[in-house]
Amino acid sequence: MFGSALIVQAIGAVLIGLVTVGMVQLTESFEAVSSEAELADAMGPFFAFMAGTLGISVLIGFLGSVLQGVLVVPVSRSVLNRRTGFKQMWKLAAPRILPLLGVAALLTFGGLLAAAAVIGIAILLFTAMGPAALLIVLPLGLGSIVAFVWIALKLMVAPAAIVVERTGVYDGLLRSWQLTRNNWWRIFGITLVVTIMVGIIAQIVQIPVSLVSAAIGGVVAPHPDPESMTSTLVLTTVISTAIGALVGSVTFAFQASVSSLIYMDLRMRRDGLDVELMRLMETGSDPEGIPGGPTAAPGNPAWPSGGGPFPSTPPGQHPHA
Repeated sequence: MFGSALIVQAIGAVLIGLVTVGMVQLTESFEAVSSEAELADAMGPFFAFMAGTLGISVLIGFLGSVLQGVLVVPVSRSVLNRRTGFKQMWKLAAPRILPLLGVAALLTFGGLLAAAAVIGIAILLFTAMGPAALLIVLPLGLGSIVAFVWIALKLMVAPAAIVVERTGVYDGLLRSWQLTRNNWWRIFGITLVVTIMVGIIAQIVQIPVSLVSAAIGGVVAPHPDPESMTSTLVLTTVISTAIGALVGSVTFAFQASVSSLIYMDLRMRRDGLDVELMRLMETGSDPEGIPGGPTAAPGNPAWPSGGGPFPSTPPGQHPHA
């Protein structure tokens, strides 16, 4: 689990490091600008830098969505105290990679299109109404944020459902929407607490990293000049990025584990998955599989009497929203 998260974070760290070096060079080029013509020439690399930064953010989010689905494999197996190695995790998740890529692309680009639509509407309003448009844009922006958070949490366990229950992209999204019904506020609270914890831990780790980076800068370049400042910045960026990737991999694995446990908890509450897990624990059947999947032993149907991957509501619960 940690190794996979580290790979994704390392990819992001390398790309961020390249962007940082580009930012340094871009800053130097802006400092040398002395005319409008030179400024126009410098704006091209600036927009390319901004596009690259946005692309890296999108790529990291995309890979994170895919990895979230993969990491549900060791988490679901750990419920039955079954160890899962790196190779076995990817072997079990491999048949679901294409649906994971599909749902990650849908969520990522859907979010981008929604954000672009809101920004476009805001620009049009300011163009047509001037400062008075703020009275419309501010509620629109706040409402968009609330809607984004609500939809994101409703679809949060879609990658887990795709891997464990072997659904397609659409069925995985529908399954997540059904599982989170009547549980949104509880999921929101858990996610908020975990996010705050991760943010605090990351900041605590970054404080000594910043102090060490400043100390290294003072040792390497006690009498800074433009060239030595650039090399020092690159060195400290490499160090802080490497440590950031290490910390990020731990925090991402933790967040993905929490998301997977939320999925398992929702399955237990809605599908009675705990009964199936107890049966698997007692019989020891399917030791190499993913607990909670549709495969079942003869005489033990994989799903309750509702049929299919979306079981009927257990007795005593009302299927209302």
